[in-house]
Amino acid sequence: MSGTKRANIKYGLDVGVVLKEDQSTGRLTYGKVQKILTNSPTHPHGIKVRLNTGEVGRVKEIV
Repeated sequence: MSGTKRANIKYGLDVGVVLKEDQSTGRLTYGKVQKILTNSPTHPHGIKVRLNTGEVGRVKEIV
């Protein structure tokens, strides 16, 4: 599934996100979705979410 479609992202889902500070390296951080921050149905760089840890990033991978 693609992380660019909001419909694919659900609360509690395990995802890999790229944090703002990791955009240059593309390093993924894994966690569970606490909140979906992007309102539009799609985003070319990934839907922005907040993880349970409080970190915010764009979904690149759904585990």
